[in-house]
Amino acid sequence: MITRRLLVRTVAAASASVDAVLPARAATVLRRPQPPAPLVMLDPGHGGKDPGAIGVTGTYEKHIALAAAQELARQLAASGRYRVGLTRTTDVFIALPDRVGIAQQKGAILFVSMHADALTDHAVRGASVYTLGARASDAQTAALAARENSADRFAGAAMPPTSPEVARILASLVRQETRQGAARMAHSVVGALGREIGLLQNPQREAGFVVLKAPDIPSVLVEMGFMSNRTDEAALRRADYRARVASAMKRAVDAYFAALPPPGAAG
Repeated sequence: MITRRLLVRTVAAASASVDAVLPARAATVLRRPQPPAPLVMLDPGHGGKDPGAIGVTGTYEKHIALAAAQELARQLAASGRYRVGLTRTTDVFIALPDRVGIAQQKGAILFVSMHADALTDHAVRGASVYTLGARASDAQTAALAARENSADRFAGAAMPPTSPEVARILASLVRQETRQGAARMAHSVVGALGREIGLLQNPQREAGFVVLKAPDIPSVLVEMGFMSNRTDEAALRRADYRARVASAMKRAVDAYFAALPPPGAAG
C-alpha cells in the first residue's frame, strides 16, 4: 500500500512538472522573432547640383521628386507592412551607381525611382512607368533614358555619361526573375495611377536606365508627369496632388507584394 501511494504521488508530481513546462515551451515558440517587414527603397531623382528638369515656371524636378517620395514613404510606413528607405532625404547629389548600391547594401527587395522629367514637346503630359530594357520602347523613351543616364555628368570628369551600349550590357545582366518582378510592379503602377491621374499612351515602357540595373532587385522608374507641360507642373507643385500620386503608388506596392508567394514557398 505504501509503495502504491508513493507511486501515485510520484506520477502526480511528474504530471504537474510536465504541465508547468509545456506552457513555458509554448510561450517560447510564440516568442520566436518574426521575419522583418520587406524593405522598399524609394529613390527621389536628381538632387544637389543636379536639378533635373526645370519646369515652365521654374520648378525643379529634384524638389518635386523628393517631396513625392517622402509622402509615399510616409504612407507606406503608416501601413505597418513595410520598412521604407530613401536614397536621399535632403537636397544632395548622389551618383546613379550609388543609388543602386544603397538599395543593395540595405537589402531592399523593391526599388522605385521617382521623377518628373521634361520633353521638347510641351503638349505631352501624363504619368508613365519604365523598366530596364536592352532597347528603348520608342524614341521618346530613348530620349528620357539618355537624359536620366547623363545625370552623372554632375559628378565630374571621372564619371562620363553612360553610353547606350553600356546600358544594354547592364540590362542583359539583370536576372530573369528580377525582370519579371519589375514588369509585375510596373503593371501594378499603371493600373493604380490610371485610376487617379492621366497616363501617357502606352504608359508601360522600357529602356536602358542605369538606375534600374540591380540584378537582384525588381526596379521601376516612375515619371509622375512632365515639368515641360504647364498642367503637369502645376499639379505636381500641389501637396494634395502628390498625396494622390503617393496613394496610388502605395496601392501598387500593396498589389505587388500581395501577388508574391509566401516566404519558403516552392518556386
